[in-house]
Amino acid sequence: MLSDTQIIKTIKTKNVQTIYLQFVDINGQIKNLTMPANQIEDILKNEVTFDGSSINGFRNNETMDLRLIPDRETFLLLPHNCSNGKTIARFICDIYNANGSPFNGCPRSNLKRIIEKAKQQGYTMQIGPEVEFFLFKKNTDNEIINIQNEKSGYYGVNSSNKYDETLTAILTAIQEIGFDVDAIHHESAPFQHEIDLGYDEILKTADNLITFKFISKTIADNYGFKASFMPKPVYGQNGSGLHLNISLSKNGDNAFYSNNREYKLSDTARYSIGSLLKNIKGITALLNPTINSYKRLVKDYEAPIYIVWSVITRSALVRIPSQREESTRLELRSPDFSCNPYLAFAVILQTCLDGIRNKTEPPSPIEKNLFLLSSNEIKQRKIKSLPRNLFTSLEEMEKSFVAKAALGDYIFNEFLNSKRKEWNDYRKQVTPWEIEKYLDI
Repeated sequence: MLSDTQIIKTIKTKNVQTIYLQFVDINGQIKNLTMPANQIEDILKNEVTFDGSSINGFRNNETMDLRLIPDRETFLLLPHNCSNGKTIARFICDIYNANGSPFNGCPRSNLKRIIEKAKQQGYTMQIGPEVEFFLFKKNTDNEIINIQNEKSGYYGVNSSNKYDETLTAILTAIQEIGFDVDAIHHESAPFQHEIDLGYDEILKTADNLITFKFISKTIADNYGFKASFMPKPVYGQNGSGLHLNISLSKNGDNAFYSNNREYKLSDTARYSIGSLLKNIKGITALLNPTINSYKRLVKDYEAPIYIVWSVITRSALVRIPSQREESTRLELRSPDFSCNPYLAFAVILQTCLDGIRNKTEPPSPIEKNLFLLSSNEIKQRKIKSLPRNLFTSLEEMEKSFVAKAALGDYIFNEFLNSKRKEWNDYRKQVTPWEIEKYLDI
C-alpha cells in the first residue's frame, strides 16, 4: 500500500487531472464523486462529505451528511482506454458519519465487520468469481440490436473483429491495473462471455468485481457496445450467473482440505456446505436480488434450482471441484451479478461461520444430473428448491437469523424495504407479453 506521500507524488508525476471517489449503494450500484486532482490532500485528510439522503439505502434524516474515507489500498490509475486518454486516479471509499464514526449502512464497512469476526475465530475467506456477462451491439439510439444474429456457443469464435477488439480492450485494461485473470471465453448464449477473475481475500475480490464492472461497461460503451450483467436479458437463452469458488483458510492452510476424510473434505468444509444448504432460502434475496434474477433460476437453462450439493454434477447448487489440497473449494452456483458483492460475501461468510459453530452436517450428495430427474423423482428424494421469485425470497430473508447477523439491523431493514418497494412496483406493471396474451380475451 502506498503512503499518502507516495500517492501525492504519483498524482503529480503522472499528471493526474481527476480523481474518482467510488462507493456502492445498498443495491451494489457504483456511485462516483469526481474531484480535481489538486484536492488530493483534502481527500487524504478524510474531509470530503456528501449528501447521503439521496442515495438508495442511505435515506434517513440522520444520514444526510456522510463522509468518504478513501482506502489507500484501492488507489490506482485507471487504464487510458477507460478514461479517454486522460490520467484519472481512483479510490474505493468506506462511508462514515459526519462525526467520524462508521456508518452502519455502508456495505463495504459491514463486510469488514464480518471479516474481523471470522479472524477472531481464526478464519479468512477467499473467493474466485466466474463472471458471466453479455456484450450487446448498440445502434445510434443506444438500443440493443442483432441479438439473434450471433450463433457462437461455448468457446466459440466471434463473428465480428470489432467484438473481439472490445473484449481484448477490456482484458488488456484489467491486466494493466494488476488483475489476475484466469481465462475469458464465449458462453452458450449469443453475445455471452465469461471471465474468471483471480482468487483473493473477499474484500479484495469484492473491490475487484466493482472495478471490473465499471471498467468493462465504460470500455464497451466507448466501442459502441453495452456490457450487461443482467441475469436474464434474452428470452429463450441461458442467463448470466456469478459462480463463486469459495474456501476458508486457518493458520495459512486450506481449512476445507482433509486427506483422511471422505472426498478429502474437512469437517469445516462439510459444516460450511451444510449451513449453505440449510440457510440458502434465507440468503437468496442477497445473492439474487432483482425481479429478473428469478427468470434465470428456472429449469432447462443450466442454472441451479435444487438445494443439493455434489462432487460431480454441475446442476447442483453447491459443487465441489476436483482439485484438492490447497485448491480445495466449494462452488456456489446460484448468485448473479445484480447482487451487491459486499453484502453477498458478508452473508456467505456468516453462513459458513454459523455452520462451523453449530456443526451443521450436510445431507448426502447427489451425483445425478438434476435436470434429467422428473418431478416425481424430485419429490421422492425430498429435494427442495430455491425461492421462485423475489417476493418469496424476501419472506424467507425476513426470518433468517444468519442474514440479520451478516448485515446488522440497519442494512437488513433498509434492504428489505428497498426490495419490497421494487416488488410492489413490479406487481403493478402491465407487460407487452400480457397485452399480447390477454388483450383480445
